[in-house]
Amino acid sequence: MPEEIIVDQCSPTMAGLKTGNLFTAPAEDRESFTRELREINKLLVPKGLRLLPLKYTEKYILLYMYRIGDLEKDLNTEEARSILSARAYPLSNADLCVVELSKRLRKSSDFPHEIGLFLGYPPEDVKAFIKNKGKGEKFTGTWKVYCNEESARCTFDRYKRCKGAYLEAYRQNRSIDRLIVSCS
Repeated sequence: MPEEIIVDQCSPTMAGLKTGNLFTAPAEDRESFTRELREINKLLVPKGLRLLPLKYTEKYILLYMYRIGDLEKDLNTEEARSILSARAYPLSNADLCVVELSKRLRKSSDFPHEIGLFLGYPPEDVKAFIKNKGKGEKFTGTWKVYCNEESARCTFDRYKRCKGAYLEAYRQNRSIDRLIVSCS
């Protein structure tokens, strides 16, 4: 898997601005892909990140990069726990929630609406998205915004600037491991 895909799709997570990112990568050879994924995780895990395959298709793999500690915090808020509990997620730890999310993704062609919680979206926007069936948002950027449009616009702008800076640094031969901001 080309590292540039990871930088392009996950720079806000690599920089510590976002809990997680989802993206697809081509995967003709699953065995090679698994070896590459192990090598990438050797760089990520010591810095508090993880890259997991959530769903395999014939030609692509849906991948999830996330900050382990941030996901634990995000899923432990009262509103997130309420959303996940209503959908019968195992609330005992974030890893089990990721396993459950992966199961749901493999069973359906649709994305479960609670997926936004795993990506660092505000729980109030995730809740409103579910309640309004994806309609009536104030603004759409990285996610559909229902509650705090001004804050979301600032966040989307930070993500965009981060992605540009990370891609530029990577293209100037900065290694992917040097682009990852470690958890403190």
